[in-house]
Amino acid sequence: MTDGAHAFAARIWQALDGPPGALDTLHVTGTGALPSAFAVSDLAAGSVGAAALALAEVAGLTGPVTVNRRLAAFWFARSLEPEGWPVPDPWDPVAGDYETRDGWIRLHTNAPHHRAAAERVLGAQADRAGMARAVSGRAKAELEAAILAEGGCAAEMRGLADWAAHPQGRAVAAESLVQVDPSDDRSASAWVPRPGRPLAGLRVLDLTRVIAGPVATRFLAGFGADVLRIDPPDWSEAPIEPEMTLGKTCARLDLRRAADRVTFEALLAGADVLVHGYRPGALDGLGYGAEARRSLAPGLVEVCLDAYGWTGPWAGRRGFDSLVQMSTGIAQAGQAWKQAAKPVPLPVQALDHATGYMMAAAVLRLLARRLADGAGGGARLSLARTAALLIAAGPAESEPACPAASPEDLAPEIEATSWGPARRLRTPVEVAGVSMRWARAARRLGDDAPAWSADGVAT
Repeated sequence: MTDGAHAFAARIWQALDGPPGALDTLHVTGTGALPSAFAVSDLAAGSVGAAALALAEVAGLTGPVTVNRRLAAFWFARSLEPEGWPVPDPWDPVAGDYETRDGWIRLHTNAPHHRAAAERVLGAQADRAGMARAVSGRAKAELEAAILAEGGCAAEMRGLADWAAHPQGRAVAAESLVQVDPSDDRSASAWVPRPGRPLAGLRVLDLTRVIAGPVATRFLAGFGADVLRIDPPDWSEAPIEPEMTLGKTCARLDLRRAADRVTFEALLAGADVLVHGYRPGALDGLGYGAEARRSLAPGLVEVCLDAYGWTGPWAGRRGFDSLVQMSTGIAQAGQAWKQAAKPVPLPVQALDHATGYMMAAAVLRLLARRLADGAGGGARLSLARTAALLIAAGPAESEPACPAASPEDLAPEIEATSWGPARRLRTPVEVAGVSMRWARAARRLGDDAPAWSADGVAT
């Protein structure tokens, strides 16, 4: 329902300390919802709307912001329609939910080193049937702990009440939806918004992976930001690269090599914004802790996320959207709602996508502050805190399902991706006075050189 979308946008906007009057310019259109125990379509429209309000604010635009609720929900699933080529399956063959002797557990094995960690505990498995046999005799809590100890990713299924009573659930509930950390550093920045293409010339250094962070930087690129994504030499996200590299320059650096560290430090020094998804302390281990980052890039706007929150016993725990859904009770609530025999997750990776749009909104709110008083600052978000936002909104209201996407929902332009031609869904938001479009087609990670051009456009 559009009222629900407005409510989510209002909660996010309040967390960002946005000017309340801006909410009056937000209009949500469309009916129907993705089938779920939770208000996923409202969360989609509300988070996209909050990011667009922040864009309008930083650009000095006063016209209406209009979000198509149906298209916003579809962008939470997939925006790309390939023409003559397949998108790979995003899931590793043994990733998924398994029944233990006392409940359910989810194994996240998409990254080779995470699968190797699970198999050090459970033995090498060729398929799901073998993994199911290996898991069936184990206790879920013990198995979760064993896989985590090996450096893997797993989550036992808990209920909503169990999570609310859990020390980490209590810690996350006490955290801000968006923890804003203002800075007193008033180092000058040459960037200012440009008419028609408000974020043109804004240099965004993107150190994020998988979905949430890349969604944030994809949104920024859609309004002209020069997003330079840096990945290590051996990292691949082949199934989601066509979705997440839209509008970006994609390069690789090995921060174990002295020459690449020199390049990275020059890139960071030239950036206006840093977006990263490293767990607390991870950048410190690379020699780029908070003090080092401030020294290299005074006045930097920095926004980051993690999975399970920034306080509590699980701060720094590895995690992904699907695991957080298991831990926080969302998957069990879905099972009860559908009266199913196994966990039922959200119909899309909504925690990732919503957090991504909130990250983009945080970047833009911090930029507005920097334009006003010259100070930089940072913000922190987490998938678990976004889950708390969704859970607190209560069960989804009953309404008809969204009509499936049709050819009319696709933009007419052909996008020449690195994999072949494709079409995108029409953009889910309209901001009066500017258009959302991407100057670069989606590309493979590592296709580009790690460099900014003289005018702030990554090359």
